[in-house]
Amino acid sequence: MTETKAHPHWLTVRRGAAPLVVSLPHTGTDLPPEILPDLVSPWLARRDADWWIETLYDFAADLDATIVRTAISRTAIDVNRDPSGVSLYPGQATTELCPTTTFDGEPLYREGRAPDAAAVEARKAAYFVPYHAALAEEIGRLKAIHPRVAVYDCHSIRSIIPRLFDGTLPEFNLGTNSGASCAPALSQAIEAILAASGRPMVVNGRFKGGYITRHYGQPEAGVHAVQMELACRAYLREPLGPVSEADWPTPYDPAYAAPLRAVLKDVLEACLTFARAG
Repeated sequence: MTETKAHPHWLTVRRGAAPLVVSLPHTGTDLPPEILPDLVSPWLARRDADWWIETLYDFAADLDATIVRTAISRTAIDVNRDPSGVSLYPGQATTELCPTTTFDGEPLYREGRAPDAAAVEARKAAYFVPYHAALAEEIGRLKAIHPRVAVYDCHSIRSIIPRLFDGTLPEFNLGTNSGASCAPALSQAIEAILAASGRPMVVNGRFKGGYITRHYGQPEAGVHAVQMELACRAYLREPLGPVSEADWPTPYDPAYAAPLRAVLKDVLEACLTFARAG
Protein backbone atom coordinates (compact mmCIF):
# COMPACT_ATOMS: atom_id res chain seq x y z
CA MET A 1 0.00 0.00 0.00
CA THR A 2 1.33 3.40 -1.01
CA GLU A 3 -0.49 6.68 -1.17
CA THR A 4 -0.02 10.40 -0.70
CA LYS A 5 -2.51 11.78 1.79
CA ALA A 6 -3.93 15.31 1.48
CA HIS A 7 -3.20 17.71 4.34
CA PRO A 8 -2.78 21.49 4.63
CA HIS A 9 -0.71 22.68 1.67
CA TRP A 10 2.44 23.04 3.80
CA LEU A 11 2.20 19.51 5.27
CA THR A 12 3.11 16.47 3.18
CA VAL A 13 2.42 12.92 4.31
CA ARG A 14 3.56 10.07 2.09
CA ARG A 15 1.94 6.93 3.44
CA GLY A 16 3.78 3.63 3.17
CA ALA A 17 3.20 0.17 4.57
CA ALA A 18 6.67 -0.53 5.96
CA PRO A 19 7.20 -0.16 9.74
CA LEU A 20 9.27 3.02 9.32
CA VAL A 21 8.30 6.68 9.74
CA VAL A 22 10.73 9.30 8.44
CA SER A 23 10.21 12.74 9.95
CA LEU A 24 11.42 15.94 8.22
CA PRO A 25 10.69 18.76 10.66
CA HIS A 26 13.31 21.35 9.65
CA THR A 27 13.56 21.23 5.85
CA GLY A 28 10.87 23.88 5.35
CA THR A 29 11.67 27.36 4.07
CA ASP A 30 8.16 28.82 3.77
CA LEU A 31 7.64 31.94 5.89
CA PRO A 32 4.01 32.86 6.67
CA PRO A 33 3.40 36.20 4.95
CA GLU A 34 2.11 37.84 8.12
CA ILE A 35 5.50 37.51 9.83
CA LEU A 36 7.61 38.82 6.94
CA PRO A 37 7.39 42.51 7.93
CA ASP A 38 8.67 41.63 11.42
CA LEU A 39 11.80 39.80 10.27
CA VAL A 40 15.29 41.25 9.92
CA SER A 41 15.64 39.40 6.59
CA PRO A 42 14.04 36.39 4.90
CA TRP A 43 17.49 34.92 4.17
CA LEU A 44 18.48 35.09 7.84
CA ALA A 45 15.16 33.47 8.76
CA ARG A 46 15.87 30.57 6.40
CA ARG A 47 19.60 30.18 7.01
CA ASP A 48 19.32 27.50 9.72
CA ALA A 49 17.08 25.19 7.68
CA ASP A 50 18.17 21.57 7.24
CA TRP A 51 19.12 22.22 3.64
CA TRP A 52 18.25 19.62 0.98
CA ILE A 53 17.63 16.88 3.53
CA GLU A 54 14.34 15.96 1.83
CA THR A 55 16.36 15.33 -1.36
CA LEU A 56 19.15 13.46 0.41
CA TYR A 57 16.61 11.02 1.90
CA ASP A 58 14.22 10.76 -1.04
CA PHE A 59 15.15 7.07 -1.40
CA ALA A 60 13.02 6.44 1.71
CA ALA A 61 9.96 6.27 -0.55
CA ASP A 62 11.54 3.32 -2.36
CA LEU A 63 11.68 1.53 1.00
CA ASP A 64 7.92 2.12 1.38
CA ALA A 65 8.52 4.33 4.41
CA THR A 66 5.96 6.82 5.62
CA ILE A 67 7.36 10.35 5.27
CA VAL A 68 6.04 13.37 7.18
CA ARG A 69 7.36 16.81 6.18
CA THR A 70 6.48 20.41 6.93
CA ALA A 71 7.30 23.17 4.44
CA ILE A 72 7.07 25.83 7.16
CA SER A 73 10.37 27.34 8.28
CA ARG A 74 11.54 26.57 11.78
CA THR A 75 11.75 30.35 12.29
CA ALA A 76 7.94 30.49 12.28
CA ILE A 77 7.75 27.57 14.72
CA ASP A 78 10.05 24.68 15.51
CA VAL A 79 8.03 21.47 15.56
CA ASN A 80 10.98 19.66 17.20
CA ARG A 81 10.80 21.71 20.41
CA ASP A 82 8.78 20.98 23.52
CA PRO A 83 5.46 22.84 23.06
CA SER A 84 5.54 23.87 26.71
CA GLY A 85 8.66 25.92 25.99
CA VAL A 86 10.87 23.86 28.32
CA SER A 87 14.47 23.65 27.03
CA LEU A 88 15.60 20.29 25.70
CA TYR A 89 19.17 21.14 26.65
CA PRO A 90 19.12 22.97 30.00
CA GLY A 91 22.20 25.11 30.56
CA GLN A 92 23.20 25.00 26.89
CA ALA A 93 22.53 27.52 24.14
CA THR A 94 19.57 26.56 21.97
CA THR A 95 16.65 28.16 20.15
CA GLU A 96 13.07 28.48 21.32
CA LEU A 97 9.78 27.03 20.14
CA CYS A 98 9.41 30.20 18.08
CA PRO A 99 13.06 31.19 17.66
CA THR A 100 14.01 34.81 18.19
CA THR A 101 17.68 34.35 17.27
CA THR A 102 19.69 32.37 14.74
CA PHE A 103 21.99 29.54 15.79
CA ASP A 104 24.77 32.14 15.88
CA GLY A 105 22.80 34.42 18.19
CA GLU A 106 21.74 37.15 15.75
CA PRO A 107 18.23 38.55 16.22
CA LEU A 108 15.69 37.24 13.71
CA TYR A 109 13.17 40.00 14.38
CA ARG A 110 13.25 43.75 14.17
CA GLU A 111 13.34 45.63 17.46
CA GLY A 112 10.11 45.03 19.38
CA ARG A 113 8.64 42.75 16.70
CA ALA A 114 9.38 39.29 18.16
CA PRO A 115 6.31 37.06 18.64
CA ASP A 116 4.44 37.56 21.90
CA ALA A 117 2.68 34.79 23.83
CA ALA A 118 -0.49 35.13 21.77
CA ALA A 119 1.45 34.85 18.50
CA VAL A 120 3.26 31.75 19.76
CA GLU A 121 -0.05 30.11 20.67
CA ALA A 122 -1.50 30.97 17.26
CA ARG A 123 1.50 29.40 15.49
CA LYS A 124 1.24 26.31 17.66
CA ALA A 125 -2.40 25.87 16.64
CA ALA A 126 -1.72 26.57 12.97
CA TYR A 127 1.47 24.53 12.42
CA PHE A 128 2.73 22.58 15.43
CA VAL A 129 -0.49 20.77 16.28
CA PRO A 130 -1.25 19.60 12.70
CA TYR A 131 2.31 18.32 12.19
CA HIS A 132 2.21 16.24 15.36
CA ALA A 133 -1.33 15.07 14.73
CA ALA A 134 -0.16 13.70 11.38
CA LEU A 135 2.96 12.13 12.88
CA ALA A 136 1.00 10.50 15.70
CA GLU A 137 -1.66 9.26 13.28
CA GLU A 138 0.91 7.61 11.03
CA ILE A 139 2.74 5.98 13.93
CA GLY A 140 -0.57 4.70 15.26
CA ARG A 141 -1.63 3.39 11.83
CA LEU A 142 1.59 1.43 11.41
CA LYS A 143 1.58 0.23 15.01
CA ALA A 144 -1.82 -1.35 14.35
CA ILE A 145 -0.26 -3.63 11.72
CA HIS A 146 3.33 -4.06 12.97
CA PRO A 147 4.56 -5.11 16.43
CA ARG A 148 7.43 -2.62 16.11
CA VAL A 149 7.72 0.74 14.36
CA ALA A 150 10.92 2.74 13.88
CA VAL A 151 10.75 6.54 13.80
CA TYR A 152 13.74 8.20 12.14
CA ASP A 153 14.03 11.97 12.60
CA CYS A 154 16.20 13.64 9.93
CA HIS A 155 18.34 16.72 10.60
CA SER A 156 21.43 18.60 9.52
CA ILE A 157 23.38 21.60 10.77
CA ARG A 158 26.45 23.60 9.77
CA SER A 159 29.67 21.97 10.93
CA ILE A 160 31.03 24.91 12.94
CA ILE A 161 28.73 26.97 15.18
CA PRO A 162 30.71 28.10 18.27
CA ARG A 163 27.59 29.29 20.10
CA LEU A 164 26.13 25.77 20.06
CA PHE A 165 29.15 23.46 20.26
CA ASP A 166 32.94 23.49 20.45
CA GLY A 167 35.12 22.71 17.47
CA THR A 168 33.90 20.89 14.37
CA LEU A 169 30.84 18.69 14.70
CA PRO A 170 31.22 14.99 13.77
CA GLU A 171 29.56 14.12 10.48
CA PHE A 172 27.14 11.67 12.11
CA ASN A 173 25.40 12.60 15.37
CA LEU A 174 23.05 9.82 16.45
CA GLY A 175 20.63 10.68 19.25
CA THR A 176 18.58 8.21 21.27
CA ASN A 177 17.79 10.38 24.30
CA SER A 178 20.70 8.71 26.08
CA GLY A 179 19.29 5.27 25.26
CA ALA A 180 15.71 5.93 26.38
CA SER A 181 14.03 6.34 22.98
CA CYS A 182 14.87 2.99 21.38
CA ALA A 183 16.06 -0.53 22.13
CA PRO A 184 19.84 -0.99 22.37
CA ALA A 185 19.73 -3.36 19.38
CA LEU A 186 18.55 -0.58 17.05
CA SER A 187 21.13 1.91 18.25
CA GLN A 188 23.88 -0.69 18.00
CA ALA A 189 22.90 -1.65 14.45
CA ILE A 190 23.05 1.98 13.34
CA GLU A 191 26.30 2.62 15.23
CA ALA A 192 27.96 -0.32 13.47
CA ILE A 193 27.06 1.09 10.05
CA LEU A 194 28.31 4.56 10.97
CA ALA A 195 31.57 3.18 12.35
CA ALA A 196 32.14 1.10 9.21
CA SER A 197 31.78 4.23 7.07
CA GLY A 198 35.00 5.62 8.56
CA ARG A 199 33.40 9.04 8.99
CA PRO A 200 33.52 10.95 12.30
CA MET A 201 30.58 9.98 14.50
CA VAL A 202 29.21 10.32 18.00
CA VAL A 203 26.23 8.85 19.85
CA ASN A 204 24.29 11.04 22.29
CA GLY A 205 26.86 13.80 22.08
CA ARG A 206 25.76 17.42 21.70
CA PHE A 207 22.54 16.26 20.02
CA LYS A 208 20.67 13.56 21.94
CA GLY A 209 17.38 13.91 20.10
CA GLY A 210 14.76 16.64 20.10
CA TYR A 211 11.11 16.63 21.09
CA ILE A 212 10.12 14.20 18.33
CA THR A 213 12.63 11.55 19.40
CA ARG A 214 11.92 12.01 23.09
CA HIS A 215 8.14 12.21 22.80
CA TYR A 216 7.49 9.38 20.34
CA GLY A 217 10.30 7.04 21.34
CA GLN A 218 8.49 4.56 23.60
CA PRO A 219 10.32 1.26 23.20
CA GLU A 220 8.15 -0.43 25.81
CA ALA A 221 5.17 0.27 23.52
CA GLY A 222 6.98 -0.89 20.38
CA VAL A 223 7.87 2.56 19.01
CA HIS A 224 11.62 3.08 18.66
CA ALA A 225 12.82 6.59 17.75
CA VAL A 226 16.22 7.95 16.76
CA GLN A 227 17.49 11.31 15.57
CA MET A 228 20.23 11.69 12.99
CA GLU A 229 21.92 15.08 12.95
CA LEU A 230 24.30 15.36 10.00
CA ALA A 231 27.06 17.92 9.73
CA CYS A 232 26.37 19.66 6.42
CA ARG A 233 29.87 19.05 5.06
CA ALA A 234 29.03 15.34 4.92
CA TYR A 235 26.75 15.88 1.92
CA LEU A 236 27.29 19.50 0.79
CA ARG A 237 30.28 21.56 -0.25
CA GLU A 238 29.91 23.56 2.93
CA PRO A 239 31.98 26.72 3.52
CA LEU A 240 33.26 26.03 7.03
CA GLY A 241 32.69 28.82 9.52
CA PRO A 242 30.49 31.92 9.06
CA VAL A 243 28.32 31.98 5.94
CA SER A 244 26.73 34.78 3.94
CA GLU A 245 23.84 35.16 1.54
CA ALA A 246 26.38 34.92 -1.27
CA ASP A 247 27.58 31.42 -0.35
CA TRP A 248 24.80 29.72 1.64
CA PRO A 249 23.08 27.44 1.03
CA THR A 250 25.29 25.70 -1.49
CA PRO A 251 23.49 23.73 -4.23
CA TYR A 252 22.71 20.06 -3.81
CA ASP A 253 25.15 18.00 -5.87
CA PRO A 254 23.97 14.38 -6.25
CA ALA A 255 27.46 13.12 -7.05
CA TYR A 256 28.95 14.77 -3.97
CA ALA A 257 26.15 13.48 -1.73
CA ALA A 258 26.15 9.94 -3.15
CA PRO A 259 28.69 8.35 -0.73
CA LEU A 260 26.83 9.63 2.33
CA ARG A 261 23.49 8.74 0.81
CA ALA A 262 24.67 5.13 0.45
CA VAL A 263 25.46 4.99 4.18
CA LEU A 264 22.10 6.52 5.06
CA LYS A 265 20.30 3.95 2.92
CA ASP A 266 22.04 1.21 4.91
CA VAL A 267 20.92 2.95 8.10
CA LEU A 268 17.27 3.08 7.08
CA GLU A 269 17.40 -0.53 5.93
CA ALA A 270 18.79 -1.44 9.36
CA CYS A 271 15.85 0.37 10.95
CA LEU A 272 13.49 -1.71 8.82
CA THR A 273 15.29 -4.96 9.63
CA PHE A 274 15.03 -4.16 13.33
CA ALA A 275 11.35 -3.22 13.12
CA ARG A 276 10.43 -6.30 11.09
CA ALA A 277 12.23 -8.55 13.57
CA GLY A 278 9.65 -7.53 16.15
